[in-house]
Amino acid sequence: MTVLDHPLALQVLREVMDRVVATQLPAIDRAARLCADALAADGIVQAFGTGHSRAFAMEIAGRAGGLIPANQLGIKDVVMFGGADPSEILDPTRERDPALAHRVWELHDVRPSDVVLIASNSGINGAIVEMAELARANGNPVVAITSVAHSTSAASRHPSGRRLFEVADVVIDNCGVPGDSAYELPSGARILPTSTLTGTLIAQLLNAAICADLLGRGIEPAIYLSANIEGGSAHNDRLLAHYGERVRVSEP
Repeated sequence: MTVLDHPLALQVLREVMDRVVATQLPAIDRAARLCADALAADGIVQAFGTGHSRAFAMEIAGRAGGLIPANQLGIKDVVMFGGADPSEILDPTRERDPALAHRVWELHDVRPSDVVLIASNSGINGAIVEMAELARANGNPVVAITSVAHSTSAASRHPSGRRLFEVADVVIDNCGVPGDSAYELPSGARILPTSTLTGTLIAQLLNAAICADLLGRGIEPAIYLSANIEGGSAHNDRLLAHYGERVRVSEP
């Protein structure tokens, strides 16, 4: 194994991005159709992730250039909106608890017309799988963004024994390796986790495909402007008013 340098790091990262583009566009288009169906019916896009997979949800909900009818679900919500003490969620293994998904779900107005996107590299933790189960029981289509290689090589931590990809209606594979980190150092340590990079790619390709689908139906997508340009905040507030508490504005 050679010592990692900048060109080799770029090669590793480019290869996984290229795999996503080469293999996942049909799944992204299927997910986009579900999202466009939801938005056309006055539903919204609900996005959930734990750990570093929160980055995917942040790309989907509440950012300039993204859809206004998109809401982020997060474990932090039990503190910010549910009154829990922060100490309850500081243990990183809390994402293994299925009951936590119920507490998050109950803090949001998730309607059957919505679509639920759930990102998890491993797809095995209890809160992740339970959130997918809650969505399915509520009549919501579920889109999983996950590493199929990791999930198929690991046991579920959910009581059902299911993993995220086994619950979802559409699965978008982030093409990552088990453990996420794609390059092994001579010591055996691994670096270059790829799921955040591919998650961002998938989120933006999905956003573009949703907008294209809506425009094809004659529907103008409701898109955030940057709050740091003239008129941006007023534009966003005007469009957000339609959704009320269904779309929660993220903290700065």
